[in-house]
Amino acid sequence: MARFLPLALLAVPTVFGLDCSEEFISSAVAFNENATVNYVYTVAEGASFGIPSLAFPDNATNLPAVCAVGINVKSSQNSSYNFGLFLPDTTWNQRFLATGNGGYGGGINWPDMGIFSHYGFATMSTDTGHNASAIDTGAWGLNQPESLIDWGYRAMHGSVELAKHIVSEYYAPPTGIQYSYYASCSTGGRQGLREAQLYPQDFDGISVGAPAWWSPHLAAQTLRSGLLDYPTNSSKYVDPSLFPVIVAEMEKQCDPQDGVTDGIISDPFGCNFDYQALLCTAGNETGCLSEDQLENVYAFYNDWTTENGTLIFPGATLGTDASALMGSILPLGYGYYQNWVYNDTTWDYTQFSYADVQLADQIDPGNATADAFDMTPFMHRGGKVMMYHGGADLLIPTGSSKVFYDKVSDTLVPKGVNLDDFYRFFLIPGMSHCSGSDSAPWYIAGGSQSLDNVTHSVPGYEDADHDIILALMNWVEHGTAPDKLIATKYVNDTASLGVQSQRPLCVYPKQAKYTGSGDVDAPENWECQNLD
Repeated sequence: MARFLPLALLAVPTVFGLDCSEEFISSAVAFNENATVNYVYTVAEGASFGIPSLAFPDNATNLPAVCAVGINVKSSQNSSYNFGLFLPDTTWNQRFLATGNGGYGGGINWPDMGIFSHYGFATMSTDTGHNASAIDTGAWGLNQPESLIDWGYRAMHGSVELAKHIVSEYYAPPTGIQYSYYASCSTGGRQGLREAQLYPQDFDGISVGAPAWWSPHLAAQTLRSGLLDYPTNSSKYVDPSLFPVIVAEMEKQCDPQDGVTDGIISDPFGCNFDYQALLCTAGNETGCLSEDQLENVYAFYNDWTTENGTLIFPGATLGTDASALMGSILPLGYGYYQNWVYNDTTWDYTQFSYADVQLADQIDPGNATADAFDMTPFMHRGGKVMMYHGGADLLIPTGSSKVFYDKVSDTLVPKGVNLDDFYRFFLIPGMSHCSGSDSAPWYIAGGSQSLDNVTHSVPGYEDADHDIILALMNWVEHGTAPDKLIATKYVNDTASLGVQSQRPLCVYPKQAKYTGSGDVDAPENWECQNLD
């Protein structure tokens, strides 16, 4: 039996009759001949726990008292995956919550599990069958189709099913799971959507941020973005030092639309940006762009389409700093095609073309793409979706979620479905990938969001108006749909220093606009309005 040592562990006696022992957990999974127990530990309140991986090298800290469980499941003759569980001792809320991963990474997401365990959830995460960092080439999937299937969907669903069984056995009837939830971002967002599409019975509600749902096209856009500024001796090359100038001009033109000039572009899709303002002119030949450079910048910020206008992938939103992506050949782009599409590490990514995307669409490695837009099975069983995306996301352009929303709408509205009845989408202006902003309110306690020295939720505002997890629970369990969420920005992103600003996030397609009076940092002075 495989053994793993936690980063930190403090053993205490089991309380209230809960049997946190390897013998009991083994008996709970005995019906599944493919499952074995890796470890079972009792973790004291305030202690830490984690099994380090390349994707999640840090442990969960300041935990409530939990039983930490690790399980291995053989998924084929040459593949298997692991998952971890935190089972709260005295604070279980009779609810289950699973969380996901990032990029091509493999590892159990103990940090997010720890955060969500503070709400009282029994929490779970899977390593999807491998150990790798999020920004990875995916070499673990080279000529390994079964491993790709695990990553694509199988490990998550299999882990959820078995984890639920363990939870039910651990707490013993009649105290069963009352509701099941999912919360994660990026690849974790894709995992949540794929679960709702393939296995609508798994969750009652899902919170998904910046979902990487369009796998072949996202990898293609990542590669194309890097190749735009390649090679560096091209006349189109844009030096990274020019991007502050580009972003400043975008903010100058687009920022005032919401009624306040504050460095936050609220509606990047509605700004009719004049690219010519970036051009060098006679007497002004520094801190500006040539015609060739402008062509490159335009290609980055506008939708990538075929010659006949078919969308391949949305461009980056206006105001996004492209310096970390244009000219950078990231493994998330070329690795997908080398290792998963062509199974050929010598494939020359500099010759990349739309034909490669078309082939990737046919293969769809791991059946990972979450493009089953008819989500009526999830809706009919009462499932709820809360999706969000940062307005300044460099890694997964914000327009990707808008495309997904529109695809679901185009599929369901003709059937008489009102999307707001089960699916609500929130743009978070100024937020980067999943979390963070220098100036904009961004924190909603979602997956992959955390603050130093904060165990969970939104300090000072632990309610369904400010916390997306509580909002999702309120919608699922009480039928109260969220008309808006209030995002919070703490001073220096440190809760103990107090709130810097708050702003409502509106249900798409509405957006927040300043009423014209009162403190611009107070959410009551903003209202949700329809886009012009």
